[in-house]
Amino acid sequence: MQQAVFDGEGSRIRWTEVLGAEPARVYLHGLGSMSAPYHAHIAARPELTGRRSLFMDLPGHGLSDRPQGFGYTLEEHADAVAAALDAAGVSGAELIAHSMGGAVAIVLAHRRPLLVSRLVLSEANLDAFPPLTAGSSAIAVYEEDEFVEEAYARVLAAVGPLWAATMRLADPRALHRSAVGLRRGSDPVMREILEGLDIDRVYLQGAESGELENRERLEAAGVRVLTVPGAGHNIMFDNPGAFAAAVAANI
Repeated sequence: MQQAVFDGEGSRIRWTEVLGAEPARVYLHGLGSMSAPYHAHIAARPELTGRRSLFMDLPGHGLSDRPQGFGYTLEEHADAVAAALDAAGVSGAELIAHSMGGAVAIVLAHRRPLLVSRLVLSEANLDAFPPLTAGSSAIAVYEEDEFVEEAYARVLAAVGPLWAATMRLADPRALHRSAVGLRRGSDPVMREILEGLDIDRVYLQGAESGELENRERLEAAGVRVLTVPGAGHNIMFDNPGAFAAAVAANI
């Protein structure tokens, strides 16, 4: 396990790392998740072994610290990841990022372009104010103290055992602020940033999640959009072969 300070209070972002060839692959998880449980089995596949791989836990999640004064906006999450990559001596990395982690990865590529050479986004949030059925919206609908003191336990019971297994390790205040920040989106918004980036960009959409909104606009901007059969939001679990093939650029 490695760590780096990401704020003025000495708070640390942490990651586990597998040594290998550069450029590094950096795996970022979604809201209420952790990177290693969602991505280690992907990085261990034969077509992906041999590369340096970092499994990063965002602030407030998993192994990372959870400072109470931190804002947990997309920009602050991105800056924390940048601090980790600077400490690790990583540049020109491939970011493999799921859901909220994808939004963070897009913002990071915008704010620190030399750190990122490629994006593989798995059902990343691209727009502000997603529908109320989205996980972030279901959390952000509460006031912060109400969520921490009352609703957090109800949400844990409602999300199912897979998501709850990692969500229960997230700080509830950090979880709420992250959801609010994700719902607010970045400025410029993530979709606009993604369309303007001059790097290789792949977007994975689970077939069971329905059509990706404004897919044609993304493709016109040079984003390769792949619909993954037999998969919903958690593509890395539902169809790991297709997920790994996209990371390996074999699709």
